[in-house]
Amino acid sequence: MTVKDRLQALGITLPPVAVPAAAYVPFVRSGNLVFISGHIAKKDGKPWVGQLGLTMATEEGRAAARAVAVDLMGTLQAAAGDLARVKRIVKVLSLVNSTPAYTEHHLVTNGCSELMAEVFGPEVGAHARSAFGVAQLPMGACVEIELIAELA
Repeated sequence: MTVKDRLQALGITLPPVAVPAAAYVPFVRSGNLVFISGHIAKKDGKPWVGQLGLTMATEEGRAAARAVAVDLMGTLQAAAGDLARVKRIVKVLSLVNSTPAYTEHHLVTNGCSELMAEVFGPEVGAHARSAFGVAQLPMGACVEIELIAELA
């Protein structure tokens, strides 16, 4: 199955690249690597606001991270021209807006990681990863994720 076939089977339509909200670009290519700027979680086109451990549970955070993954793939498609060119998802860095006592950042981030493996397959989609809890994110978003990918 191709990446396009997997996305279609999952009912996922990739969005266009979002216009940056500050002084940065959506992605930078350096050699065969693509560095995708952090994308915040969105729900119904607006920031998905919340704080894990206070106003949100882990499962909702996981759904938000999955939504971020869809947006990241839209930007990756724009950077690569075709997702079939993705040789490897190299690294995911996830920031989770959370209370100091919250400890399930890794489970929230699984929403992104698992979708990457599902769409690209385990060999291409498996990646190195970091997941951090932070005091706040832009516009009160619950999750922000950035990604590095290698292109063929």
